[in-house]
Amino acid sequence: MCPPNSETPQIISLCNFKIVASMGPLMAGKPQDWHAVDEENLKEDNSQDYQLLSLTEDETFTTLRFKRYFQTCDPNDLDITGDTARLISAFGTDDTVQFSKGQRFLKSLFLMRVISPTELNDPKIFFTYDLKLNDFPIPVDETTYACTFIPLPILKQKHHIYKFEPIITTHQNRSMVHHILVYACGNGSVLPTGISDCYGADPDFALCSQVVVGWAVGGGSYQFPNEAAISIGTPMDPQYIRLEIHYSNFDLIPGLIDNSGIRFYCTPDLRPYDMGVLQTGVFTFPVHFIPPGADAYKSYGLCKSSQFNEMNGTPVPDLKVFGFLLHTHLAGRGLKVVQYRNGEQVRIICEDNKYDFALQETRDLKEVITIKVGDEILVECNFQTLDRTEITFGGPSTLNEMCLAFLFYYPRNNISSCMGYPDIQQIAHALGQEASDAMEGMIAMNYVEWNNETIKTAEKAAKEADQIVMIKTIDELQKNESGIIRDIMIPESGLCHDISGRLGVRGPQVTANLRGAAAVISQALSTAEILPLPLLLLTQLSFTWLLTSSQCRI
Repeated sequence: MCPPNSETPQIISLCNFKIVASMGPLMAGKPQDWHAVDEENLKEDNSQDYQLLSLTEDETFTTLRFKRYFQTCDPNDLDITGDTARLISAFGTDDTVQFSKGQRFLKSLFLMRVISPTELNDPKIFFTYDLKLNDFPIPVDETTYACTFIPLPILKQKHHIYKFEPIITTHQNRSMVHHILVYACGNGSVLPTGISDCYGADPDFALCSQVVVGWAVGGGSYQFPNEAAISIGTPMDPQYIRLEIHYSNFDLIPGLIDNSGIRFYCTPDLRPYDMGVLQTGVFTFPVHFIPPGADAYKSYGLCKSSQFNEMNGTPVPDLKVFGFLLHTHLAGRGLKVVQYRNGEQVRIICEDNKYDFALQETRDLKEVITIKVGDEILVECNFQTLDRTEITFGGPSTLNEMCLAFLFYYPRNNISSCMGYPDIQQIAHALGQEASDAMEGMIAMNYVEWNNETIKTAEKAAKEADQIVMIKTIDELQKNESGIIRDIMIPESGLCHDISGRLGVRGPQVTANLRGAAAVISQALSTAEILPLPLLLLTQLSFTWLLTSSQCRI
């Protein structure tokens, strides 16, 4: 389901596969590598930079298997990266290769899958345990955060949660559920009963901040790697969790009853390590804001881990990070998570420069990376607000904004979150506004005349301002410290390969004007690995398939 106020698609990469989707010989319509010339016209590439492995169909699917180098030397091809890609499928009644005519639909997807399900160990003994709301009436409000506290199963021995999946109630062919978070509660916590607004009048319903798992719109199930899983059943493990479900009822539909939640898969077949989740990014309250009319605006949230040992109570072992979940709302266009050690950049841990609000999944890193105590973790979020005339503030609503990254790691420690936000008074002063405290600084943002110059001034000031870093433990202990935002170094792209496999250097890429002067670069839809891509079979129709890494939403 696409978010409201969606943008016109911008085609930034393209591959055409002309397939007569009938029960006859499929190879008669051999896929080809094409690119867009303009809004309506396609042209076959001089260099066919992919290898077709197979092309099959059954009563439900048309499936292609093929491979291509991540970086080809064809200037009409787009590099294949870990960013979100958009697949546009267009179909018509004959074999004419076309895109603008007929019908079309769009699907976001990740081409870079690091771990195959076949590489994961499924235990022989397991049981499921559901954490969900029962017959919850969704309020007639655009945004609702519903929270309740649920006990975890009482077990005689230690178990591991090795997999989780969403339980989503569909209403009128769509879901109202924006995200679901499961938080672990400290065993000394005094918890309320019932269901209430997570961040409303009763602050007790916001207790417990240690994320266990998270799901967001577009995501599916996730199975942890063979090395680690979530521990339950020991005296050190939480006995209760807080279930948080965010509903977005934009159409104010009355009478909706919901039974959504999360299903855990539990097993006594233990993994070597207990895993944890570290929440990083920009602290949502109270000073996060994005100016209106911004083509690109970056926000930064800093985590300094130098106090982790003290707050954990014992030395924190190195964090072995294996997965991540990135999260913004509708204005988000890209995220980066960067690691620093002794003031020097170590690596970009993860990133998605073509982020899609409608596809948020827990994803695996290519390799397990190590974060040591004393390292800094910086989260950079890129926003676009060209369609907005008012400031977008950080907040819980889908129309507010967030800038978060959840890092999945082992072995588990007691640190639940480590997030930062800039000194808003410094930003206000840079914009010529007076502010004696944070509240006045936020109010002052409403008096700024926003244009390209003030937007860049605000972005620069937010990056250069002192960062307040907030660290919190599972027992709700909190400590603040200060830090600075360091520059992010972008690694150079590697050498390209031509169709024969020879190394080379990519030349200038071809561009054309499409809808708002969008750059157009063609792309053979494949990776250096074999990629099966099932699509719904439309009998007696021909397909034109396009891959785009734009920020389009249709």
